[in-house]
Amino acid sequence: MRFTGHMDLHRSLERALRRAGLPLAYSQGFTKRPKINLASALPLGVTAEAELADIWLDEAVAPGEALDRIRSAAPPGIRLDEVTEVPEDAPKLQGAIRSSDFTVTLLEPLPDLDERIAGILAAGPLPRVRRDKPYDLRPLILDLKRLDDDETGHQRLLMTLLTQEAATGRADEVVEELGGSPLAIRVHRVRIHLTSQPANQQTSKP
Repeated sequence: MRFTGHMDLHRSLERALRRAGLPLAYSQGFTKRPKINLASALPLGVTAEAELADIWLDEAVAPGEALDRIRSAAPPGIRLDEVTEVPEDAPKLQGAIRSSDFTVTLLEPLPDLDERIAGILAAGPLPRVRRDKPYDLRPLILDLKRLDDDETGHQRLLMTLLTQEAATGRADEVVEELGGSPLAIRVHRVRIHLTSQPANQQTSKP
């Protein structure tokens, strides 16, 4: 699944919803499409366990029933954890995301990792270039800490990165700033934080 692109994931979810027989609402215009919005696109190669999606229906369906129907229709690699009804005037997810938590497994060890992390957190501007545009990486890193090594001895990190339309942190770029190879990592998103929720009420399902 980590090599499934954003649009392919969107299409897979759409097909599952169709197979589930849910009364999907459609956009207007010449080419009508189901009204489905994934909260935030995952970079290719990244897996996740706490993704969110807005899905509009033409008729009310009990959340529990919708969850059972989608689960039975979902393809391998996609697991549905929860369905919640939200008010129609609630902010769309794409505009309500503040940040995301990622666990990062380093497949190649970094010596003095704790010191490198401390250096990043104490740093001033960290100028970088993405798609020929200069930017400062440091404000995009909200938190960075070391986790216990995994069962095979690989070093692991937990990153909280800004996730907004015009300012999104990428785990591979943080690893590169630490001196590691962005090609020798496994990245997994474990949580999405929404601005519309107080911090002590933000939840995600593993």
